[in-house]
Amino acid sequence: MCSGKEGTTVFLHSVYSEDIQSEDGRFTKATPWGEHRMNVDNPDAANQYEPGKSYYLNFTPAE
Repeated sequence: MCSGKEGTTVFLHSVYSEDIQSEDGRFTKATPWGEHRMNVDNPDAANQYEPGKSYYLNFTPAE
């Protein structure tokens, strides 16, 4: 979830749920904590992130 923005810096954090049947609940059980901060130099791109809105963050190996 986007927890906030400062200029072109975007802050994301994990979304948790006690409902283990939900997607967020399954994530909570597997990965109990998470945070990501990134600087987005392009203001138009940074504006795509809305505080309070959830986003997927995927890591794919670069080969």
